[in-house]
Amino acid sequence: MSTTQPTRLAQPTRLAPNLIEHFYRGGDRIASLRGIEQQSEFQPEEWLGATVSRADQEPGGAIGLARTIDGVLLRDLVAADPEQWTGAGQDHGTDAADTGILVKLLDARQRLPVHVHPDRAFAASHLDCAYGKTEAWFILDAEPGSAVHLGWSEDVDPDELDRRRDAQDSEWMLSHMNRIVVERGMGILVPAGTAHAIDGGIFLAEVQEPTDLSILLEWSVTTSTRDESHLGLGFETVMGAVSTKALPQSEIEHLVVLHDLDARTDAPVSLLPAAADPYFQLVAVAPSTDGSASVEAGFSVALALTGAGALVPEADAGTDAVDFSAGEVFAVPAGFGPWTVSGSATVLAAGPGAGWPATLASGGIR
Repeated sequence: MSTTQPTRLAQPTRLAPNLIEHFYRGGDRIASLRGIEQQSEFQPEEWLGATVSRADQEPGGAIGLARTIDGVLLRDLVAADPEQWTGAGQDHGTDAADTGILVKLLDARQRLPVHVHPDRAFAASHLDCAYGKTEAWFILDAEPGSAVHLGWSEDVDPDELDRRRDAQDSEWMLSHMNRIVVERGMGILVPAGTAHAIDGGIFLAEVQEPTDLSILLEWSVTTSTRDESHLGLGFETVMGAVSTKALPQSEIEHLVVLHDLDARTDAPVSLLPAAADPYFQLVAVAPSTDGSASVEAGFSVALALTGAGALVPEADAGTDAVDFSAGEVFAVPAGFGPWTVSGSATVLAAGPGAGWPATLASGGIR
């Protein structure tokens, strides 16, 4: 999350709940964590600190965009002063409101479809977008035996995959994927181009590149149609973004890590595999004593997972600590400087990848 620290200072901004209606059931664990009332059994996602909106709406639609508790769009705040918020300035080559990351809470009470996200090279050449959609999951809770499906267990023939996709053969697709039983504290990186799905019963925090680009191989379990499943490019084109190669166990071992979410340590702990670092970062801040090592300066989305305390800037930062209780969410600007947590809390903090935005502008990640 490191970046050049701006000269001016700013406070973390408390964010309002931002539940998203979707085709799949879930959301009760989000409502419980956030201390809010679930309005529908089909509110399985909350977009945290989002300055990008959901794709399936009219241009200019605001679904997904985060707001402060006063109702102000975070996107507008960042765009008005990107140097203060991200340290990147106006000329970093993307939208001025770009923070380099999208964070979600996802509480699935039914299985999600088999789908794929394009990488940056495909998105740049076909969608005029600087980002693809590499993502990662951090498991907050899971019913016993719940699993994620990640990549093909053996090479699949592209023509066969086309036939199974057109037939909406869910059983064939799932039977040809790696099944990983998950548990609380597990971090899983999902490289762009990799087919994946999530079982019902899983509650997770998702960090990803800031886009909403999905290729549905399995649309029959959603409210989408075939014509809404290929990013408007047609399957003949978009299947070029879908890997048909096996994801062997030797590679999976580098995509999955496990941490004790109840542990307390005087330094932020990375919760994702090292391969995620160029795209995004997610750390747990749960110090056993005050004055522990700080989260580096830079934009981040902070979720108070448990306990109560304060977001505390370094002693010479020239700004005040911000109190919080469990379930609150903050957008932390780069101008707040390095910070840590006081009290008995555990805070998850997500930020853009190492070297952002230079890596994006240079095309250094493919």
